[in-house]
Amino acid sequence: MVEPEQAPRIGRNESTEERMDRNWMELIQELRVLQTGVQILGGFLLTLPFQERFELLDDWQRNLYLFNVMVAALTTVLIVLPVSVHRRLFRRGLKATLVSSADIVTKWALAGVALLIVGSATLVFDFTAGRTAGLVAAGFIILVLLLLVVGTPLWLHRRAIRNGNGNGNNGQAKDA
Repeated sequence: MVEPEQAPRIGRNESTEERMDRNWMELIQELRVLQTGVQILGGFLLTLPFQERFELLDDWQRNLYLFNVMVAALTTVLIVLPVSVHRRLFRRGLKATLVSSADIVTKWALAGVALLIVGSATLVFDFTAGRTAGLVAAGFIILVLLLLVVGTPLWLHRRAIRNGNGNGNNGQAKDA
């Protein structure tokens, strides 16, 4: 006997708690990806003062270097913050608060990573090819980041709305 095909499921059949757990796990995965990038760039920055040519940096380059180290440190703090908050709120029935706050912190961490990318590339281009090349590289990377990191999600959201599936959750509560 042939079973009739089931209608495709639309949306998720999950409780609020299950959705919050899933959203939390997705945020943690995103933070892991960010952490790797920050560690690589931060590690690169931390090795520079121990290179012979570091003494050749002019004041602007040295200040840019120190700014980048500060951004890397602060971005690392942002990436770790949701874990710290989770430890404090664990088993207190505040998962929605945790997910909401982690979502905001993750967006700030993304901004920190973008700033770190721009700052590090600017320093490298400035040192190796000159101030003009450094500023041009900074402008180009900012443009690419705006197009890809900001523009792509906006474009995809608009396209989804045009295609009739803009909320992505078919009437269910909005994901973080």
